[in-house]
Amino acid sequence: MKKKTKRLEMLRMIISSKELSNQTELLEALRREGTDVTQATLSRDLKQLKVVKAATHDGRYVYVLPAETMYRRVPSPQSASEMLATPGFLSLTFSGNIGIVKTRPGYAGSIAFNIDEAAVPEILGTIAGDDTILIVISEDADRDEVAGKVREVVEHF
Repeated sequence: MKKKTKRLEMLRMIISSKELSNQTELLEALRREGTDVTQATLSRDLKQLKVVKAATHDGRYVYVLPAETMYRRVPSPQSASEMLATPGFLSLTFSGNIGIVKTRPGYAGSIAFNIDEAAVPEILGTIAGDDTILIVISEDADRDEVAGKVREVVEHF
């Protein structure tokens, strides 16, 4: 996984599992995970991820991800590094020119993003839910070849 991709994924996981109110707290959380970045880089990453602040039930403002990223705020005993080391991919099956990827809950959005970023020519597009990804492949695509390419992407995830 590329350094920036891993950093963005780690940032998503941190924001979805912790209530952080400022960039200093985010920088410290990233440092605890072994990622040292400047405030300027963090600011650019937050903009790219479309992170906003939202009010909590007690009136504090914390960072949240946009709803379409499929990252839900959940308490997690694992660190972001541990979550990244745990594979989220479970299976891939096909019916016609449709592939269905099953993932652990919360992983579908990021895996679909990586599949899209890999720009596999036979894959026309993906749609991700919480634990399922719909992959549309070209009609003449070889399923075994596409499955191999998807697994390569997932292994580097």
